[in-house]
Amino acid sequence: MNFCPLLPLIPFIPYSLFPINPMSFHPQLLWLLAGTSSSGSFFLFGFVRFSPMIFWLIVGTMLCLVELAVPTAFTAFMMGIAALAVAMVLLVLPIPLALQVILWMGFSLAFVYAIHRFMPKHKNRAIAESTEAKVLTEILPGEIGRVIYEGNSWQARCSDEKMAIAANQKVYVVGREGNTLFVMPINLLSSDN
Repeated sequence: MNFCPLLPLIPFIPYSLFPINPMSFHPQLLWLLAGTSSSGSFFLFGFVRFSPMIFWLIVGTMLCLVELAVPTAFTAFMMGIAALAVAMVLLVLPIPLALQVILWMGFSLAFVYAIHRFMPKHKNRAIAESTEAKVLTEILPGEIGRVIYEGNSWQARCSDEKMAIAANQKVYVVGREGNTLFVMPINLLSSDN
């Protein structure tokens, strides 16, 4: 079998003491590398022995720590909590490895679904009503031009599809859709009052 017992990381230990070749690593999932003995404990990488509960505690802790380093919208954290839940189930019921993995996947799906259901949805930031901008390029009827809004150049379209707006004219920003602002000329809005 081709397992990687992490021996290259431990200097001064002769590889001849171990029955496996550490240099023949093939990336595989951790639970595929772990086997169980007749006593119910795991053999990880062929030589480290520990209980299944310790395995799930380590996996759960590692996944929770991953959330601190790489924010995943609490997905990794919930998968870690699921692994810890499997460890707690193993305190009560001795179940085989395949069922433990299925239980972990079920808990993970349930916890991730639950946390994402209660997280706030991302909404587009609303633009304050009647904010001024300056037209950079002429906005033809039904076409897109460019305006300077809050110091940045934005795509803009006149909210009245039949109206053109000349360059260097001041406009009000009346809406936004994606990266396109909807504008109306200031003189048109002020003459309506």
